[in-house]
Amino acid sequence: MSFVTRLAAAAILWVSAALPMAAQDGSLTISVGFGPTAEVPDPRAEYNGWMSNQTGVTETLMGIDYDLSLYPRLAESIDQTSPTTWRVTLREGLLFHDGTPVTAQAVVDAITPISEDGHPAHNPRIANLLDLASLSADGSDVVVFETNSPNAAFPWTLSEPGLAVLGPASEAFPINATGPYIFREAIPEQLYRVEANPNYRLGAPGFEEVRVVGIPDPSASALAFEAGEVDMVINYPETDFARIQETGALGFSAPTARLYFYTANASNGPLANPLIRRAVSAAIDRQGIVDAVLSGVGGMPAGTVYPDGTGWSADIDPVYDPALAEQLLTEAGAVKEGGAWRLDGAPLEIDIVTYASRAALRPTAELTQAFLQAIGIRSTIRVGEYGASNDAIADGTADLFLQAWVTTPQGDPGAVLEALLKSTGGSNAGGYSNPDLDQLLAKGRTTFDHEERKAIYDRIQEIIAAEAAMIPVFHVSQTNVARAGLTGYAVHPTETYWITHETALTE
Repeated sequence: MSFVTRLAAAAILWVSAALPMAAQDGSLTISVGFGPTAEVPDPRAEYNGWMSNQTGVTETLMGIDYDLSLYPRLAESIDQTSPTTWRVTLREGLLFHDGTPVTAQAVVDAITPISEDGHPAHNPRIANLLDLASLSADGSDVVVFETNSPNAAFPWTLSEPGLAVLGPASEAFPINATGPYIFREAIPEQLYRVEANPNYRLGAPGFEEVRVVGIPDPSASALAFEAGEVDMVINYPETDFARIQETGALGFSAPTARLYFYTANASNGPLANPLIRRAVSAAIDRQGIVDAVLSGVGGMPAGTVYPDGTGWSADIDPVYDPALAEQLLTEAGAVKEGGAWRLDGAPLEIDIVTYASRAALRPTAELTQAFLQAIGIRSTIRVGEYGASNDAIADGTADLFLQAWVTTPQGDPGAVLEALLKSTGGSNAGGYSNPDLDQLLAKGRTTFDHEERKAIYDRIQEIIAAEAAMIPVFHVSQTNVARAGLTGYAVHPTETYWITHETALTE
């Protein structure tokens, strides 16, 4: 038995010991690569809202459908009455899990703390997306949002899972939301458990209970599925996706807006030079990575940030040109001696970091290492936790951080790029700074005409490609598996929706 297999088997034993057996009548157990962050993960804080939204606990004012179109969810309608004023009218008859009515003031009370420093619900990322000057209730069913400046992305922002509509918390309902499932308990990093909301306005949910278990190792998650410990796996290993369906399992695969890409340390080290960043990008055979890592289940080499189907893709083809890579290294002042590149008298070495919770990350990093080696660049790989890898880029102890993000989680193109590449972006760990790009990102927010916005984001992607501000590798389809009989489920392009009241298991 290999070390990896022993590790996976040990993980299954841990899951078995920690949790009751899955596949019980009326229940669904889902495996994901991460667990909740706290015993009561406030949906507004960090990215907690993703899991509460995915499991049907929380709902937002607006939603994104499977065609990436915006629709009113808890809202009945949304109206822009001035360049900076938005009036959201709530649906009639909405109830929180504790049976109390959802009012405009309740929405105000839920969203206001997101922008308050020191509050447990404070979320600078979402506060920046909202950019609120004021928030108020007009009667019982109209919420008035006043933004500091015109914001074309604002209606889309209201689909952000962290903007959950919540009522006052209590011991019985620590997350008092509106969805088809009620939060019951969480064990940090291990378990998120919900139960059916029998009074859900759209009908009774298909499960009495849904359990989400965090299994960071994708191989262990796959073995747990085959052992019957879990009913469903989100992000099943692509290399085993075809085989597992031959056993009778259901396979779900569809394109998403998730991009695998490298954040580069643009502040110090060799990749502070855009010529060397471009050389690294040109050395990567993206099609080779897609063929080897994704095993034909869905993925496209990426030359641009957004994939086809989002409405924001730019006409930028990925470049694989080792000769160009070497030319750019020479222009950057590097010298090739004995088959290896040297820069400023020292060997040119690149430190790559990534994390383990997605099966495609490690082999993508390893293939990148091989492509760099083929042109004479030495590199190392460290696989750890997401936070540790992010810190390594931020503190200058690594050069490339391979990660995977949904680039349009709210259906709009601006938010992720503002986080990753704006000079003051909250996730700009590489320290990239370009005043022209900052201005274009700001202009993209304040431009309401779609064609004009498209031209702005096309130009932004051209700058990203020209400077290798980030290095896109591939766009990917999500691959999930479930035991036979799962109905009412499909892969969502934003990956922020899993379970609805219609999802069920039939014999």
